[in-house]
Amino acid sequence: MRTPRFRFLAPMPPLEGEAGKWLADLRRTEDLGFHSVAVSEHYSHGWAMDALTAMNFALASTTHLRVMSLVLNNDLHHPGMLAKSIATADVLSAGRVALGLGAGWLEDDYKALGISYDPAPVRIARLGEALQIITAFFGGESLTCYGEHYKLYGLEALPRPVQSPRPPVFVGGGGAKMLALGGHYADVVGVHLQHRGAGFDEMAAEGLSRTNVKKKISLVAAAASRAGRPFPEIQFTCYDVNIGGVQVTPFRPSFSDYINAHPENFADSPVSLRGDVDKCVDDLLRWNEEFGISYWSLGGNVDAIAPIVARLSDE
Repeated sequence: MRTPRFRFLAPMPPLEGEAGKWLADLRRTEDLGFHSVAVSEHYSHGWAMDALTAMNFALASTTHLRVMSLVLNNDLHHPGMLAKSIATADVLSAGRVALGLGAGWLEDDYKALGISYDPAPVRIARLGEALQIITAFFGGESLTCYGEHYKLYGLEALPRPVQSPRPPVFVGGGGAKMLALGGHYADVVGVHLQHRGAGFDEMAAEGLSRTNVKKKISLVAAAASRAGRPFPEIQFTCYDVNIGGVQVTPFRPSFSDYINAHPENFADSPVSLRGDVDKCVDDLLRWNEEFGISYWSLGGNVDAIAPIVARLSDE
């Protein structure tokens, strides 16, 4: 199997103060050579941006930077309307958009909007049905379906996306069901911790040990094989990044304390990237070869990450 390319993701700049600063920060990310800028979708905890609006403004304000959702909450979007929105953005940006979609996990978002927070199996099943619809739309099929969660009657799959065979579809997860869903439908699968409502606790940290990262990627590969699909590209978020003494990611005491107390479980795990630029590059090359991880999220300090991007980015 060909080793996937390196594609570095930067978080969308926060919406603080004047739009001019947001645009300057966004274009700085583009100039530094990042593959994509990624935006989440939330409606609580002080989150300011509407994700789809921010994505479209970012695409219109740049020339080659790609934009992806990481991720949209499926429960807040009708899949037919969402597919049409992404296809339109793909055409107007000359093929620079990717769709990341999740089952929804932050209960406070549902409370803020007055939406029922269904049990995880229901939300995951609804996401699976939505992915079927979006996949068919991107494939150019006129859609009529009578699913458990969605019903469509002759929806025209217009416009046709520019990217071939489709805009990349991203699904991330930490549990077996979400990872299997990603392997079955997605072009890129994010391997993450499993949210259990308790925040970043010891159980979440253990899920990112070297052994468990390998197990999660194996689940993705098995699901893709069962579906008769190629192995998706893998995205991974490093939760502890320190480059040349600069702490790039927020310091999480509970996470760091757990890793320090169990060094044998986390030795050479991609969850932690520490050292000078040369060492970080060597570690990423090794993990790229061993795990097949090509999409990397290393934190929000784009200037600190830039030397690594310059060394490894294929863009």
